[in-house]
Amino acid sequence: MKENKYDDPVFFEKYSQMSRSQEGLAGAGEWETLRSMLPDFAGKHVLDLGCGYGWHCIYAAESGAASVLGVDISERMLQVARRKTQLPQVTYRCSPIEDLDFPPGSFDVVLSSLAFHYLASFDKVVKQVKAWLSPGGDFLFSVEHPVFTAFGTQDWYRDENGEILHFPVDRYFYEGERHACFLGEEVVKYHRTLTTYLDTLLTNNFELLRVAEPQPPERLMDVPGMKDELRRPMMLLVSARKR
Repeated sequence: MKENKYDDPVFFEKYSQMSRSQEGLAGAGEWETLRSMLPDFAGKHVLDLGCGYGWHCIYAAESGAASVLGVDISERMLQVARRKTQLPQVTYRCSPIEDLDFPPGSFDVVLSSLAFHYLASFDKVVKQVKAWLSPGGDFLFSVEHPVFTAFGTQDWYRDENGEILHFPVDRYFYEGERHACFLGEEVVKYHRTLTTYLDTLLTNNFELLRVAEPQPPERLMDVPGMKDELRRPMMLLVSARKR
């Protein structure tokens, strides 16, 4: 399913008000952990799948990448990315990830931030990335954590006064489509287990380098609701290398 919720005017306006939209990488709670996992970009050809506003594309270019291609299904997102990007080595393309096709070995680094849980098949995208990467190329991605996606609603379980009791985890091994509430709107996402994420990489001849479940940094602890993010993992970060 190639959902493009980000071109919906109401949803896009709500998304544009998020701290990660307005502040860039500094407003993303996982950024410190993700940055520590990034490969050396110097002289590399980089592909960013689901690039959104282009923050990671800009960072890769500023870190010395020879070329960066950002791909996103949302033209609204890319319009913002193009306005923000002043670096000639960065280009953008509007396309679903599933429809992309590149010659083998086109890239040295493929990265993706919070996009793969919108794709029905993780195995397909891993096989695509494997073909597009040069030998020894790096593959780094973040997704919503399987604990976060399992039940589907992605909301806390609260008492009659609205106070948080716990976060529901159910149907963990039943992979597939979920209907989540994100920014007050229904969004289709896909749940898969931790085993699926990691074993799919291993069986496709990737070497796992690092796995992280990022905690929000101390500097964001005053943000309303941020301390509650320590009660369950929200994101999963994985760094791998093509053998």
